[in-house]
Amino acid sequence: MEKILVWDWPTRIGHWLMAATFLVAYVTGDSEEWRLIHVMAGGALAGLVLFRLLWGLFGTRHARFASFIRSPLAAASYLFGLARGQAPHYTGHNPAGGWAIVLLLALGLLAALTGWPLYQDLGGEWLEEVHEGVVNGMLLVVGVHLAGVAVGSLAHRENLPRAMVTGYKSGDLGEAITSARAWAVPIMIVAVLASSWYFSR
Repeated sequence: MEKILVWDWPTRIGHWLMAATFLVAYVTGDSEEWRLIHVMAGGALAGLVLFRLLWGLFGTRHARFASFIRSPLAAASYLFGLARGQAPHYTGHNPAGGWAIVLLLALGLLAALTGWPLYQDLGGEWLEEVHEGVVNGMLLVVGVHLAGVAVGSLAHRENLPRAMVTGYKSGDLGEAITSARAWAVPIMIVAVLASSWYFSR
């Protein structure tokens, strides 16, 4: 296998921005003083999720949902293989990682949709409990995702976090993407800023 370009710029930047906005929103969630920052971070996260949903349909090969959403049975088989040290190598997301992404996107969007009414003083205590439950569920999935990245990096002898920075992974030449699609990054940034502004009005 060769070092090939797998992750485009929007996928990479969106990944790290999503981690940053979730972290900011989480640590400011219980502070009235930082309430506006919390809402702006949540709005930015919502913008990132919406962009990622579109990019999952129209982005590069390995960013598309069709390339990594497989059956739950395939995900379970991959995890069992990983535990035995016999998991196959995937150039893009492995089946378990694919489901982690789906869960993170769904929970991120749900966190925003339950958080915005609270900022508008709507919904009451029950909605606040739902919002907190969704956020804690997302935190749990993040933890599982990080553990999976660490185990996968060791099992396949490749630095997966570094790949999400450089865009390069091991794979067959025929699986490489031809362009990093840098032109889509400004569109993503505009979506993030617009969503953050809208949520914090």
